[in-house]
Amino acid sequence: MQAIWRVIAAIPPGRVASYGQIGALAGLPRGARQVARALRHAPAELGLPWHRVLAVNGHIAIPATSRGYRTQISRLRGEGIVVTSGRVDMRVYRWAPRLDELLWGPMPDLPGDSLRD
Repeated sequence: MQAIWRVIAAIPPGRVASYGQIGALAGLPRGARQVARALRHAPAELGLPWHRVLAVNGHIAIPATSRGYRTQISRLRGEGIVVTSGRVDMRVYRWAPRLDELLWGPMPDLPGDSLRD
């Protein structure tokens, strides 16, 4: 579970990841269900950005009638992510981490940094 939690913690604001993507990055290919289980069992004090985790098609996986669904939409929109009918366009907002980002966490973009272009 810790590997999954580390990957979720690394998702930067304004980006989202699917359950399967997180599983793969944590070394668990085909581990989408394990990611869901790890999220359910994550201690609140970890402060994981659970709202950035979506189904592979960009849909919010929480029932639309729940408070969690409304909270997830609110948090995503608060980060500038467009949510339409409970869905995020994964082509636009999907997190595509680089190796250095996975190893050391997100790094800010610096003006004139040719390595990031």
